[in-house]
Amino acid sequence: MVYIHVKKIGDQKYYTLRVSVRKGNQIITKDLCNLGSDLSKVNLDTLEKRYKDKIRKSYRTLKNFLEKNIYLEKVKNSKLKKNPYLTKQQQLDVEAILYHYKRKFLKEHKLTRAEVFESFLINFAVNSTSIEGNTITLKQAYNLFKENILPKNKTLREVYDLTNTKKVIEYLKEKKPKIDAELIIKIHDMLLENIDMRKGFRNQDIKILGQPFKPSPARYVRADINTLLDWYNENKGKLHPLILAILFHHKFENIHPFSDGNGRTGRVLMNHILDLLRCPPIVISNRHREQYLNAMKDADEAIRKGLRDLNPEKYKVLINFIHSEYKISYWDIFLI
Repeated sequence: MVYIHVKKIGDQKYYTLRVSVRKGNQIITKDLCNLGSDLSKVNLDTLEKRYKDKIRKSYRTLKNFLEKNIYLEKVKNSKLKKNPYLTKQQQLDVEAILYHYKRKFLKEHKLTRAEVFESFLINFAVNSTSIEGNTITLKQAYNLFKENILPKNKTLREVYDLTNTKKVIEYLKEKKPKIDAELIIKIHDMLLENIDMRKGFRNQDIKILGQPFKPSPARYVRADINTLLDWYNENKGKLHPLILAILFHHKFENIHPFSDGNGRTGRVLMNHILDLLRCPPIVISNRHREQYLNAMKDADEAIRKGLRDLNPEKYKVLINFIHSEYKISYWDIFLI
């Protein structure tokens, strides 16, 4: 495996191209060449020609590392206001993402952007529905969306789960509607088309098995959604876009306004908030499902006093988790 090794001397970072090889029970490392202290001067294509056999399998990983760190360097001297929800390093991580997204990705050819967005859409649809139990794989979803090939031994519900998600994301991307109660209902109804015929906010109380929180009583669902929307409108110009989206998602899930499909609806809304604020979307990986649910549960303490509560300390675990997912999914999908 070839990777870039970082060595810090004082305040300065130095980089080397390093290869590690397993021999028996030992891992032997060797530096191939020095890369200096300025990653922006590193030409990966030149390195590939020089170390072709070694670099080929690690090319994407190396490019990811270079791009991410180059853009971190671009924003490291940014004047950032102290944020009670994000550490300075987390702010820089997000600023690097936004810098790349706005200064590079959005300036790519529209067909290139469309291809990348389709990749995001497939990844999001598979992971978001998998968190709720869908078993269709990424490869099967790709064949379904690109070749119209139905996956074998899967239920129609699972297929509709994916195709409905695709329709919703494309609708929101094109129309960019404002967030209100009617849109929330519309998103849910589109997601659950041909799956659950119950329309609109639920009119019965529910219990979530295995979860300690108590969803809003049915008679208060509409009022709680209105409270959440008021909170959103009051804070969308005050909170960092990522924090706004995360907190909205958590508060929405605690209301649990529908009989089914709350998680899928909440994750779509989280990304719609990011899109409206000109930020790239996020994919929460199904591989981290347990960590995600535990982080959401941990944040429940934040709203013991009500939906409007903004206690940063109570949201720390959830914010740390989603910040990590944001970094991983962005550089994996939107790096061209």
